[in-house]
Amino acid sequence: MAQNHPPSPSDFIREIIDKDLADGKNKGRIATRFPPEPNGYPHIGHAKSVCLNFGIARQYGGTCNLRMDDTDPSGEDMEYVESIIKDVRWLGFDWEDRLYFASDYYEQIYEYAVRMIKAGKAYVCDLTAEEMRQYRGSLTHQGKESPYRTRSVEENLTLFKKMRDGEFEEGTHVLRAKIDMASKNITMRDPVMYRIKKEGHYRTGDKWCIYPMYDFAHCLSDYIEKITHSICTLEFENNRPLYDWFLEQLVEGDRPRQIEFARLNLTYTVLSKRKLIELVEQGLVSGWDDPRMPTLSGMRRRGFTPAAIRDFCERIGVAKNNSMIDVAFLENCVREDLNEKAPRVMAVMRPLRVEIDNYPADRTEEFDCHFHPKNLDMGSRKVPFGRVLYIEQDDFMEIPPKKFFRLSEGKEVRLRYGYFIKCVGIEKNPATGAVKTVHCTFDPETRSGFAPDGRKVDATIHWVSAAHAVPCEVRLYDRLFCVPDPLAEDAEYKTFLNPNSLEVVTTCMIEPSLRKVEAGKHFQFERLGYFIADAVDSSKNSIVFNRTVTLRDSWSKNTAKK
Repeated sequence: MAQNHPPSPSDFIREIIDKDLADGKNKGRIATRFPPEPNGYPHIGHAKSVCLNFGIARQYGGTCNLRMDDTDPSGEDMEYVESIIKDVRWLGFDWEDRLYFASDYYEQIYEYAVRMIKAGKAYVCDLTAEEMRQYRGSLTHQGKESPYRTRSVEENLTLFKKMRDGEFEEGTHVLRAKIDMASKNITMRDPVMYRIKKEGHYRTGDKWCIYPMYDFAHCLSDYIEKITHSICTLEFENNRPLYDWFLEQLVEGDRPRQIEFARLNLTYTVLSKRKLIELVEQGLVSGWDDPRMPTLSGMRRRGFTPAAIRDFCERIGVAKNNSMIDVAFLENCVREDLNEKAPRVMAVMRPLRVEIDNYPADRTEEFDCHFHPKNLDMGSRKVPFGRVLYIEQDDFMEIPPKKFFRLSEGKEVRLRYGYFIKCVGIEKNPATGAVKTVHCTFDPETRSGFAPDGRKVDATIHWVSAAHAVPCEVRLYDRLFCVPDPLAEDAEYKTFLNPNSLEVVTTCMIEPSLRKVEAGKHFQFERLGYFIADAVDSSKNSIVFNRTVTLRDSWSKNTAKK
């Protein structure tokens, strides 16, 4: 089929698809799907699958469905469905009218199970869960057949209907496939197809009290939707023979083909849904959208962009073996994207008062400042300047060490977009001894940023006018864990939570162009990093910024020093 988009890098999955197309399978049709279970918020690992499945469909001119694999009522909720829909759409993908739910197929899947019973391929088993584990055997010992395996078709049909009608309690009966208890693949040793769960479903209510197992429902859902390539992660590799076996028993003609790829593992975080739920429920983070979380809602709130995430997923590629990806790679993708797109503004995180003694007290002027040094199409804004300014505390030292090039007594620096200033004295707090005001003079001939006499300065620092500055709260987010792989350590993973993953700064002063900032708007605070106006807590009367990433990767540098 014709490609409407630039070709993607080749990988083993696309090589398989190319061969299937060359062999004339599925009449040249390509159909994929992204099938999350709605029991949690999507995270960066899901993003890889989203980009892969929708990307392949786009590349080959095919389709990609969004399907909720909601076959387990425990923990599933419409809240998670809505989050999945929102996040996939935010990533930039569209399933058009192809939003499906496995729960829509419950009746069809039930009838398929009845067909299996009638064909002598399934039976109702009364073994307890523990007994089934014992009967299953191990990798070195073959399994033992259930004493209920020889039940007649009629008895199995009767019992299965009673299961559906709610006549049995949970854990007393299951429907199992009749395959091979001596198989080397333990998955093929008479796996469970249906279990009793007397629990309401978020979509079907109390209509059902039996629910199909994932392995039985998933392959049939793929078939019903006419999926050609069922792309999933490596943990399902051993389940592929079972996927194929069910389809072989029940359908004819073209069948979906399962292909496995390595899931995404990211340093300094966890991607286990169970562990993410623990972090949320135990209050160790503020919620699923906490900007420290690897969830897409958390990343969106932190300021990660869809383009950066798509770029990251494409650059890490598709592999057959699991590996750990350094989160710094993802952060660099974000930096590269925001470097091109984020307007530059000035903010002072920890203000130090500067008074320019020879600047008229009643005078205010404005500097015309471009939002982006390389993209002048972004336009510019007016930044006011007056006698009293705020600079960063770190940009001044009373007794500077060697190679300190910023402001100190007798030292001259350039103000970003403006004048040269020179420190001529300081005022201290008598109670603490801390510097409270730095006194400077300015050279009025240097408004252009350059001295007519050609003299140079060693540093350029940012600032805001004290009379016009807008106070705001800034949240400095960092990595959630302080070790690269919290799950690989001997201790409980939560003991490695980074105590410095969030620092709240309430002293920040920003330039007045940000007074009416739109929530969700990205900026580069010059010399400080990339920030986003928080979409949850920021308001007209209370501005909150979240740090997305620093300007540089300080973690790698610090790790190298250790």
